[in-house]
Order: sequence, then C-alpha cells, then structure tokens
Amino acid sequence: MADDLITMVTTDHRELQRLFGMMKSDRSSRPLALPLAVAMLEAHSEAEEDRVYPAVAREAGEKEEAEHAAEEHHEAESLGKHLLEMDWESEEFERALEQWIGAVEHHMQEEENDILPALREAVDSDRLRELGLQFATRRSRKLTGEPLKAAGGDGRTGSTEGRTRAELYDKAKELGVEGRSSMSKDELAEEVSKAEGSNG
Repeated sequence: MADDLITMVTTDHRELQRLFGMMKSDRSSRPLALPLAVAMLEAHSEAEEDRVYPAVAREAGEKEEAEHAAEEHHEAESLGKHLLEMDWESEEFERALEQWIGAVEHHMQEEENDILPALREAVDSDRLRELGLQFATRRSRKLTGEPLKAAGGDGRTGSTEGRTRAELYDKAKELGVEGRSSMSKDELAEEVSKAEGSNG
C-alpha cells in the first residue's frame, strides 16, 4: 500500500539514494541536489522523530532502537548543514560528502532491517496507514515551512516557541531530560520549558 508508513519511509530513502548517486557521478548536479537532499533528510528525520519513533518505542517496544536512530539523525543533520557551508571544489568537501552519505545510508539500512520490520510486526495495517498520514503531513509542513499547531493549543511554550524539534532535542539533552528520543516536538517543548523553569 502506497499510503502506509513503511512504504513512505522507504520511498524517501530511495529518493535520497538517487540524489546521492547524482552527486557522486555528476559534480555539476551538486548545487541543486545537495540542498534538496539536506532539506529532504531534515523533513524526513523530524517527521520520523515526531510521529514514527514514539510509536516504535511504545507500540513495538523498541525504545533503544528509536533513541539510537534519533541520535543518528542529529549527527547526519549536522554533517549535512556543515556541507552546505563548505567549498564544493575542495578535497575536504569530497571527504565530508562521502562521510555524510555513508552515515545516512548506514542509518537507512538499520531502519529498513530493524525498526520498520519491528513496527510492521507490532501494529496492524490501519495503524500503519494512520502513521503514514501523520508522517506525510509532518514532513510536508517542514518542507513547505507551514507552521505547526501546538498539540496543547494553549500557546504556553515560552522560550521553546519557534524552535525546531532538533533544537528542542539538543536542549533536552543538555538539560538531561529522560526519554527525549521517543518524545514528539510538543512533548519536548513542554519538558524543556519545565526543565528550564526549574533551573531558572
């Protein structure tokens, strides 16, 4: 089914691999392909962390896998952003590009071999379609820059307002928030606000 979560995630993976192949074989494609791949990976990662990994942790009982995968996302996102700032003609860029592609492909392989099969086993097809819709919505909002509505709806996010999930995750890590990898963006915002409040 094209609308289930697993199909959507693996379709994204194939598209990223296509862009990687382009960048490796045709240097002139990089000014277009690299920003596209970085933006796509960021939207894909945020959608997974916001919608998929909490389900993986809770419903498939794969909390450690979800946390490990989230850590890999942050590493890959940071490598990708660094690439955008580099001289694309340099040797250093070539090495960094190889490292980034290797990290992302390793992560995609782990997801397809471990995380997605565990989720497929744990939930039924209706739940996979529901997660697919949530993933697609979250991903397209990130790509189009459409603001996300806070789950609570009371607007009390304080200093967490306007932060991305990755930024909130990094702050939660810094503040020692437990279970941060399996939290949605809204849950992270709430926990960071609480932690910052108690530290202030």
